[in-house]
Amino acid sequence: MVEPYPDRAAAIAGFAAHVNRGKTRALEAIGVDIVIGDRSGARFQDAYNGRWYWNCHCNGGVFNLGHRNPAVVDAVRRGLERLDVGNHHLISGHRAHLAEQLSASTGGLLPFAVFTPSGTESVDLALRLARAHTGRAGIVAATGAYHGLSGFALAASDPRWFDPFGPVPEGFTHVAYNDPDAIEGAIGPGTAAVILESIPATLGFPAPAPGYLETVAGAARDAGALLILDEVQTGLGRTGTNWYFEQQGVAPDMVITGKGLGGGVYPVSAVLLRPELEDFFDANPFAYVSTFGGAEIGCVAASAVMDQISELGFLERVERLGQRFEDGFDGMPFTLRRFGLTMGLAFDEEGGGVIAAKKLIDAGVFAVYAEHDHSVTQFKPPLIVTEAEVDEIVATARAALG
Repeated sequence: MVEPYPDRAAAIAGFAAHVNRGKTRALEAIGVDIVIGDRSGARFQDAYNGRWYWNCHCNGGVFNLGHRNPAVVDAVRRGLERLDVGNHHLISGHRAHLAEQLSASTGGLLPFAVFTPSGTESVDLALRLARAHTGRAGIVAATGAYHGLSGFALAASDPRWFDPFGPVPEGFTHVAYNDPDAIEGAIGPGTAAVILESIPATLGFPAPAPGYLETVAGAARDAGALLILDEVQTGLGRTGTNWYFEQQGVAPDMVITGKGLGGGVYPVSAVLLRPELEDFFDANPFAYVSTFGGAEIGCVAASAVMDQISELGFLERVERLGQRFEDGFDGMPFTLRRFGLTMGLAFDEEGGGVIAAKKLIDAGVFAVYAEHDHSVTQFKPPLIVTEAEVDEIVATARAALG
């Protein structure tokens, strides 16, 4: 495909003039003014200098199955012969099939799915539903969290995200992640829900302390509040199980999914619900409608994603490849935080993650630092990476960081 601008300077100038001038200046200042062009599997190419990069950020997990995954692309191509976004006023077999697949991935714990166009909107809906179900207004969230940039999702995120926009709705309380005493103290008779990322991404993927999520779940249950887990970045097989909460022995009331669900081809997100929460929609069947939520062509893409994740041996392979990375990184100047193929490279010095991300990008491995912990570099290669590619990425990273 021919690029819309004749050269890099023109492309960057066009982006600055019509999309985001501040972002353009920031990326140019740090020498990461990559203009993404061709992309395939675990890599993408700069459109103008032809350089290839290993994608070890995957846009937070959007490209869990790599760029332009053949099975997903083929499913969408075939779907476009007779489908489009569909009509949210009508019953959809494609939407029902995807919801059934998602339910199966939770072992039937969360049998209902409400589809939205984005993770942000799914979080916003989940928090509104919690308020409606409980008749309460209080929401407890974690500092260092990222749940989205609009509505209640923005209010539940760390203050760093909402402060530039002014006050948020009342009722939101933020406490430190991994502090059971703080979160138990924040939950009370006015709490509708606790919302947490199972492993906070922008906090640098710190592991939940032993028993922490169980303590939170118990405190919420005892108070009559709901537990919402945001698994947008940790779900869909990325940590070696369908959902990370499975590894923690926790049964959430709602789970948020998105990003990788659409296979990097079409945006699809969802809130997965316990049966009793569907009662709200029995009484209010049109309380939430979305023109593009659960678009049929997106459901086709997502069903192809779910088919691959559920293949025999897929999840075991994720863990095996993660272990290969761990072995390859042995002796490197960082502590590896690893959950399947979700990894954080934690350095001793503040800012170490920022420096490491720049060195990796310069070497041809695209990774970003954790927004709320600059000592950590986020490292998330696609789940479809091969053993040979793992070895090449490790060798490149060792040369860049060793």
